[in-house]
Amino acid sequence: MSKWQPFPHDAKPFDYDRAQLQQAWADLHASDLVPWPGDTADPQHADACIAAWQHFHAGRFAQACDEAARAGTHGFAPHCKALIVYADHLEDDESRQQALYQQATDIAEQACAEFPDLPTAHYYHAYALGRYGQSISVVKALRQGLGSKVAESLDSALSLAPDYPDAHLALGLYHAEIIDKVGKMVARMTYGSTREKAMQHLQRALELNPRPPVTQVEYGNGIFMLFGDERLEEANDCYRRAAETTPLDAMEKLDQEFAASEVAAL
Repeated sequence: MSKWQPFPHDAKPFDYDRAQLQQAWADLHASDLVPWPGDTADPQHADACIAAWQHFHAGRFAQACDEAARAGTHGFAPHCKALIVYADHLEDDESRQQALYQQATDIAEQACAEFPDLPTAHYYHAYALGRYGQSISVVKALRQGLGSKVAESLDSALSLAPDYPDAHLALGLYHAEIIDKVGKMVARMTYGSTREKAMQHLQRALELNPRPPVTQVEYGNGIFMLFGDERLEEANDCYRRAAETTPLDAMEKLDQEFAASEVAAL
């Protein structure tokens, strides 16, 4: 990709030094369960991973990818997340967006192979592949068999970490989106997706970590896909809560701004 768009907001509140990042880590990563790199990696890889996360949280997504690449496979989490969040919020070109999702998927696949007992590796694989599937259309992705791969990775993450907030959120949305796109009967018979399964995972994600704006936004998206106008006001309330959140990093600021724009359009 020739040019990365800059983070369009003031990043100073999110520019954590190493000590500040470690102090805020539990809150910043309560949803994706990434461990503090200093506890899990050798010093060389840890330093690169920490630097990558500092760039990521401050909205310097290109620099985050560069630092993560220095850590090799150990840097998969900040590398994948920087690629995906940038593509989600700041990349307007669809072909480049798909390329970013595919790159993140490839990185996460390598992490799954190297770290098969690490739940975050399986989650990030599902996260990246799911975004890629959405970018080419959910129906097309299902025809290509990508849906089952997303579900398998999320199941693997949850088997290793049953209280994984982001994995529950993603699996709830997986079932909700299939029901929304192919209908309740086909979803149940072909993919095993039901409203009950979707809501079980969505509600568990909300119970585990309701604070981040993305949790509220995606929960709202999920219940609207499952229930439509019947629960529209509840979905709108989720967007309102997301818009009122105090963001802790650049990603949360982008999610909050998205929610605020949706609320303004109501």
